[in-house]
Amino acid sequence: MSYGIMLEVWGEYASFNRPEMKVERVSYEVMTPSAARGFLEAIYWKPQMRWVIDRIHVLAPIKFSHVRRNEIDSRIPVGGPSGVRSAMKSEKGDLGITVSNHRQQRAAMILSDVRYGIVAHVEVLDAQEKDGTLNPHAGSKHVEAFRRRVRKGQYFHHPYLGCREFPGSFQHVDSEGDWGCPKELEGQRSLGFMLWDMEFVEDEKGAIVESNRGRRLSATARFFDAMMTNGVLEVPPLSETRA
Repeated sequence: MSYGIMLEVWGEYASFNRPEMKVERVSYEVMTPSAARGFLEAIYWKPQMRWVIDRIHVLAPIKFSHVRRNEIDSRIPVGGPSGVRSAMKSEKGDLGITVSNHRQQRAAMILSDVRYGIVAHVEVLDAQEKDGTLNPHAGSKHVEAFRRRVRKGQYFHHPYLGCREFPGSFQHVDSEGDWGCPKELEGQRSLGFMLWDMEFVEDEKGAIVESNRGRRLSATARFFDAMMTNGVLEVPPLSETRA
């Protein structure tokens, strides 16, 4: 059983970076499903549930802006003799990066003055109570907790629009009918091959990551052919995506 929510989000800037652009940052034209999920998880998330994005409404005209940003050209390694794991075991080590020695400028093509409507539902992963009985209302409890946090403006960490330097604001919406379509976005518009989300499978193949439950999972990027109709991007289920 699924339980749905509707959330309106907006911000001055956003960047939903295309994974094929390795050096210069180039944003997708609209918010990706994975970015929408991340926004919702910043407000409310529990290990027993998962956010599934159904639709994304584009509520403002698509506008691009070009900026140049200072970034670093390296990162602190996780493994190896000078990595994080080694420092945690030995309780000593230098994990800092001297920014002045690793600074470089990169151009980015980002979105400006964005506003989206997110329609999503909760999938319950573990609906069992402590006594082992099944709780049929577990999903509704998560949705109500999410709505309470939205009304109070609460979140675990500040929600952002693709990148942490682009914070987003949000408000709850009672009906999708409250959202209109900008005139510029009427009709159909192909958005190309878009990132759906990462799929995590208990498997020894692929890149191994540690899950929050201690399992070892392989992560695979899933994509879909995105088509926006009258400002609405319908997000397909996992079975209709491809790696």
